[in-house]
Amino acid sequence: MHLFLALAIAFGAHSNDHITIHKDGEQTYQVKKEELFSKDLGYPFYESDRVEQLLDKVDKAISKSPVNASIDKEGTIVDGSNGYKLNRDAFREGVLHILYRNGSTWLQPELTILYPKVNAELLSSIRRKQIGGFVTYFRKGNLERTKNIVLAAEAINNTVVFPGETFSFNRTVGKRTKEKGYLPAPVIVKGELSEGIGGGICQVSSTLFNAVDQAGVHILERYSHSRSVPYVKPGRDATVSWYGPDFSFRNEFNQPILIRAKVIEGSVVIHVYSSEDM
Repeated sequence: MHLFLALAIAFGAHSNDHITIHKDGEQTYQVKKEELFSKDLGYPFYESDRVEQLLDKVDKAISKSPVNASIDKEGTIVDGSNGYKLNRDAFREGVLHILYRNGSTWLQPELTILYPKVNAELLSSIRRKQIGGFVTYFRKGNLERTKNIVLAAEAINNTVVFPGETFSFNRTVGKRTKEKGYLPAPVIVKGELSEGIGGGICQVSSTLFNAVDQAGVHILERYSHSRSVPYVKPGRDATVSWYGPDFSFRNEFNQPILIRAKVIEGSVVIHVYSSEDM
């Protein structure tokens, strides 16, 4: 996609002089020009911190994160896409170069390409050999709990853990909130059943634990519930909480591993894959 940034500068002593920033022909940010100069010393001394704040605004307006390649529900690899961010050094130099000019000025910034960490070629090579897998079952009639399980499974699906990297369930899934679609459902708190947002996701973390444990990864953090759960044998669960316990492991193999997670009717199915060279 063609990107451009317009930087119009009206130079003078008037308080309404400003810098207007456009992205793809639309105004994204505007700052009074006097705000870039030192209030103590005035013109012609600009304030470097204020220039950096302007760069932050521009960077936020135009940046785009790269998208990793993934595998869809039909098993087809969907290629990722590049992202980009502002080349801050070049843009800063351009701003300072034209800051003292009279009249309006257009400035086209340089962008730095951000490549996805996982591309289609990598996915193709590490989906070939299954090294672990596990299935657990639940009552799909509990719609709230089912919704939470589906969301958590989708969050960890297609995760690639590179050699030496640590996987954290909480970091990968993120905070479970109503805004993300998580619903109140039964959870175990200090041995007692209660209701909390995201109830049921521990079944996903427990299924994942058993799958990656088969694969032979190094488990770093795992805690059992304070009472038994029906979907795994005693001692084979992995409770998680945003403000409490996490489930984490480190990939100590010489190849990346791929986590594939899905919900089929009343079951959580998680498989772990890697390269045939593993």
